[in-house]
Amino acid sequence: MATRTPLVASPAYPAPAQLFFKMENMQPIGSFKLRGAYNKIASLTNEERKRGVIAHSSGNHAQGVAYAARAMDTKATIVLPSSAPKIKLDATRALGAEIVIVGPASSERVEMADKLAAQHGYVLVPPYNDEMIIAGQGTIGLEIFEDLEDVKLVLVPVSGGGLISGIATALKARKPNIKIVGVEPELAADAQASLKAGKIIKFDPEKVGKTIADGLRTTPVGSIPFEYIYRYVDDIVTVSEDEIRAAVKRLLLESRFLAEPSGAVTSAAFFFHRDKLPPAKKTVAVVSGGNIAPEMLREILA
Repeated sequence: MATRTPLVASPAYPAPAQLFFKMENMQPIGSFKLRGAYNKIASLTNEERKRGVIAHSSGNHAQGVAYAARAMDTKATIVLPSSAPKIKLDATRALGAEIVIVGPASSERVEMADKLAAQHGYVLVPPYNDEMIIAGQGTIGLEIFEDLEDVKLVLVPVSGGGLISGIATALKARKPNIKIVGVEPELAADAQASLKAGKIIKFDPEKVGKTIADGLRTTPVGSIPFEYIYRYVDDIVTVSEDEIRAAVKRLLLESRFLAEPSGAVTSAAFFFHRDKLPPAKKTVAVVSGGNIAPEMLREILA
């Protein structure tokens, strides 16, 4: 169902300090979210799938659930925020899902999804706070290890934490000395604060909602992912809004591929904050998605 995505070497960073991109923007829905969504829905019983599934999302998880549900002949209802990019909303609707729009805060879509699940008997497919979702995202780590066994450092975007917890768990099980570093926007650095504090810290949703990286606007990090993050993630660094924009532009012009802002944060960390990262001869930056709104791309390129 999900595509095994390529690991592509950056032409701008050859040996002795190589950079590779894990191209999750090449999934059928343009995002890694298909992995976890499919794994979760595939784990349901026939009776559960007949009831239908529901998910809350800022955009990419919505498409993952809609795509996987359609493939398994299951009704999907998706709760999206009013701030979701139109390109993601339209793509989700085109996949056959029923759309419910709520306010911009993540808490609003969580509450609505829980309410509709209780009313209609839908099975909830969480975006990150679920063991089956985490396991699905962890397949990215397995592929990275199989394609580049001597990788030293992996950079992963952080939002709710499902992606980095899955990748970190899979890689640390095979290579305990590998370094896993999360990357967040400065405006949405609640996972960094949580890792430093040793407990979950929530940021002001209004502040978090101002980052250009719409896929990384969740706060706080999920309770289940946080256990894995605290155990396996070595550090979390932040990047500025200008650095994210510059990374999107640089990836397009230099490496000839399109990354949405949420997928470009890892490259931004490598481009602009190498001094904050563990030294490594081979680094992988996970490009988590490529679903960028055309008007945002025009603004960045201008």
